[in-house]
Amino acid sequence: PVTGGDVGAREGTLTILIGGSEADVHAAMPLFAAMGEHIHHCGPAGCGQHMKLANQIMIAGTLSGVSEAIAYAKQQGMDPSMVISYLKDGAAGSRQLELLGPKMVAEDYAPGFFIKHFIKDMRLALEESQKEHLRLQILEAVLSHFEELAQEGYDEMGTQQLITFYLPPKK
Repeated sequence: PVTGGDVGAREGTLTILIGGSEADVHAAMPLFAAMGEHIHHCGPAGCGQHMKLANQIMIAGTLSGVSEAIAYAKQQGMDPSMVISYLKDGAAGSRQLELLGPKMVAEDYAPGFFIKHFIKDMRLALEESQKEHLRLQILEAVLSHFEELAQEGYDEMGTQQLITFYLPPKK
């Protein structure tokens, strides 16, 4: 599994999350190095996938928080670009705020990572968590929001489309 989106793939800067034996990882390292900058051996086979799902769980919660904050700021009559600018370097700062917040404000929903792929990952994470009776309520809520967007025809859009779930309909 990889993270870094379409930009990372084009620029060869992906983060690569590997599961497998030390020997196998070492043998494949030249291939990984050609594709990414941050290469992490996460443990035995399967651990790379679990690390990717942990990544997606974090993104789901963060992206939802960013969407809610921007929607709230708009409702209060604030300039959402100012909110992003002022808060991105503090405790609320995140890659989601910094990279996708401006796209939300600009209503640029072109995919960097497709909603349909994010839904797939979130479903996988929920399936894995349910095997151990782990409750991931934030992930469940965010997944339901994205599934609603997909049902409305937005599955080919970028994950920043989530902001539209929180905003009131345009008149």
